[in-house]
Amino acid sequence: MEMLRQFKEFIDPTHLIQSFGYPGLTLIIFLETGALVFFLPGDSLLFMAGLFAGEGTLNLLYLQLLLIPAAIIGDAVSYFIGARLGPALFNRTNARLLKPEYLKAARDFYEKHGGKAVILARFMPIVRTFVPVVAGAAGMKYARFASFNIIGGVSWIASMTVAGYFLGQIPFVKKNIELMVILIIFLSILPGIIAWMKARFGSKPAETTGA
Repeated sequence: MEMLRQFKEFIDPTHLIQSFGYPGLTLIIFLETGALVFFLPGDSLLFMAGLFAGEGTLNLLYLQLLLIPAAIIGDAVSYFIGARLGPALFNRTNARLLKPEYLKAARDFYEKHGGKAVILARFMPIVRTFVPVVAGAAGMKYARFASFNIIGGVSWIASMTVAGYFLGQIPFVKKNIELMVILIIFLSILPGIIAWMKARFGSKPAETTGA
């Protein structure tokens, strides 16, 4: 229980920002996107960073200058990991980081949305960590991937930090920070929940009978 408490404290966005500042934020964004460390906070961390910027503790411009490149470089690293491992990546069954279930979810998402998945995945925990790997393994041309990567990186970092910057100045939000963080986490995983429910409870194709 003590180890669990310490882990929860370690990944708490407020604790991370107050303890490690700009270097910690930059490293975390890179690790989540480029080193397959999917359990680190992403959306909530960016929102809180924007809130801290609104309070004057951090600078919103510095956040963009540091975190956007970290997000873009991180996805590029993941792409090259996938390109290096190739299609055989999907046949691994005992990998510690590249778990089959995560890769399958990312591959399904990629196959459904194509190149746009690189942008859309930015806003989805776990999926955003593995979609670039899948894109590389699937053989997407790097020039095409890079364009989606840049658009996704800029939109993700900017939208989350700017939202935190402005919403954090609203009294209700300031008084209910934990509730807002929970809401952000819920909204970020909501697409995955909807997709799972559709797959689990969606209507099955009607069986046809021969004449």
